[in-house]
This record gives sequence, structure tokens and C-alpha cells, in this order.
Amino acid sequence: MRQFDLAPLYRSTVGFDRLFSALDQFVSSDAAPTYPPYNIERTGENAYRITLAVAGFTDQDLSIEVRENALTVKGDRKAAEAKAAQAARAEFLHQGIAARGFERRFQIADHVQVTGAVLENGLLHVDLVREIPEAKKPRQIQIASGARPQSVAGPSIEGTAQQAA
Repeated sequence: MRQFDLAPLYRSTVGFDRLFSALDQFVSSDAAPTYPPYNIERTGENAYRITLAVAGFTDQDLSIEVRENALTVKGDRKAAEAKAAQAARAEFLHQGIAARGFERRFQIADHVQVTGAVLENGLLHVDLVREIPEAKKPRQIQIASGARPQSVAGPSIEGTAQQAA
């Protein structure tokens, strides 16, 4: 994979730090984590759902945090490991179910809020909604017909030229 040097862009721009950080993460050569598997669904025009497969984790083992524009889901199986230590020791012939902790991060856009999370049947559903402020929403401008728009109070350019003469 090609390596891109974004340093010249950092020197010549102001206010695009988050964009360049996201690009750096995207093109980094580090392998992206694959555990736990997840889906991202669009459930409405401005509604989304992230579903993570977290079999074996309880709601006490999981934590969800939103900081700036990053959603972080962490799983730590300390409680489950303590229960397993107390139980009779078993010898695994094959252990295919992952029993490790994880940390999965998602970049979320501006104005996207987490509305809730539900753990059911080994799946963690995190619901998100995009709430666009009224000032950012498109609006219609009325077009007047037949009449000239009223000018703003104050001297016009012609009025100031006549007064100067």
C-alpha cells in the first residue's frame, strides 16, 4: 500500500486537523482490528444503528463512551473470568469463542447523537440519530414579484455622490 505524507498540508492549512487525522488513520499501515465483528445500518433518514457481536459479555462487562466525534465501545471480561476461575477447571479441546477484551472506535459525524444501547442475544445495538440544527437546515427564500425590494435604511450610493458635489 502506498504511504502518503500529509505534512505539507498541515503546514499550509488551518482548522482541518480532524480531517487530516482521519486521513492518517485511514491510510495507516496498521491492520484494523477485526474483533468484535459489527454491522452499521441505516434505519431511517437520519437514524443509524451499530450492532456488535459480543457473545459472552454482560452489560456490566461493556462500556460505551462518546467523546468529541468518537464513539468507543469497550468490553472487559474480568467478571466472567472470575466466575470461570471459581468454576471447575475444564480442558478445552478446541476454543473458538473469543474470551478477550476489546476496544472498538467509530468516528461519528457532527450533529450525530447516541440515543441508546441495548444488549440482547449476544448483540449490542447502539442507536444513533443525526440532529441537524435549524440554522444548518436548508430554507426557502420567497421571491417577490412586481415590486422592487425595499432598500435598507441609510444613504444610497447616488445620495452620497450628490451630497459630495
